[in-house]
Amino acid sequence: MSRKRVQSNGDINGVKGAPTAIEARFADARARLGPHRQQLIRNILGNCEETCFLSSRELAKRYNVDAATVVRTVQAMGYEGFADFSVDLRQHFMSRMTPYTALEAATREKRSVADHIDHSLDKSLDNLNTLRANLDRDRVVDLARRIHRSRRILVVGADFAAALAHYLAYGLAVLGYDAEAPVASEGALLHKVKLLTSKDLLIAISFGRCLRTTVESVLRAGKRGIITFGITDSDTTPIARHSDAHLVAAVVGPSFLNSYVAPIGLINAIHVACAHSDPKRSLSLLKPTYRDDLAGSRWYREAKESANS
Repeated sequence: MSRKRVQSNGDINGVKGAPTAIEARFADARARLGPHRQQLIRNILGNCEETCFLSSRELAKRYNVDAATVVRTVQAMGYEGFADFSVDLRQHFMSRMTPYTALEAATREKRSVADHIDHSLDKSLDNLNTLRANLDRDRVVDLARRIHRSRRILVVGADFAAALAHYLAYGLAVLGYDAEAPVASEGALLHKVKLLTSKDLLIAISFGRCLRTTVESVLRAGKRGIITFGITDSDTTPIARHSDAHLVAAVVGPSFLNSYVAPIGLINAIHVACAHSDPKRSLSLLKPTYRDDLAGSRWYREAKESANS
């Protein structure tokens, strides 16, 4: 379904990004929303650094309406309930805020350091539970089959996502796939993508507005007829829109960093799917390392005490 482009309430320094999921829904639902409900949504989006952490009752109190009005408004936007709306609102907040403004918003809350730690853990757990509830298992299985058919897998992730790319590629390499997560500099990625063929696969990992080098790698690969797959946090991100297929894992965090608990969980699921799509192959590849894993020299051992001690 096509989405109308809307002006973001969270444009940063005059730079307009792609509409977030909640902005796209708002654009589609305007004909169903009266002027008062439209203004309510504009107010919520315009102050998302504060409103994304509020319940429906707290939002109603803030904007002098009853809680039922808030719930009916988000349902008119196509959400099943307020909880689904809240997830998209938090993703909107994280995709439009800089680390500075995110931390600044968090410091306004009257919390102790221990409370901030607990809040962070709660949000990570929320993200993981959302992944568990909404993950398209068939798409994970399809990706595992695509990986199995590919001659080579290039995993692209920059900045903090570089750690995710390395983790995904390393796990695939352990299972015997020719997978690599190269240094995500513009020049290195340009040359790596040039080496790919139609028998290969590019997996791109980026979230929110998405990093330019990662998106451009997807675009270059697509022009060369290479299958691309995205791991991102919304169906409306540039990675989702430009990849042949994608999976979503929320990275909502209450402070200045994204939470990568859910993406790690998703990558673990991909590793498991790859291993169990062809268990005989996986076992045959892992068997030579069996003895090393039990008692090999790769593991640290305390030196034996001297007989004279």
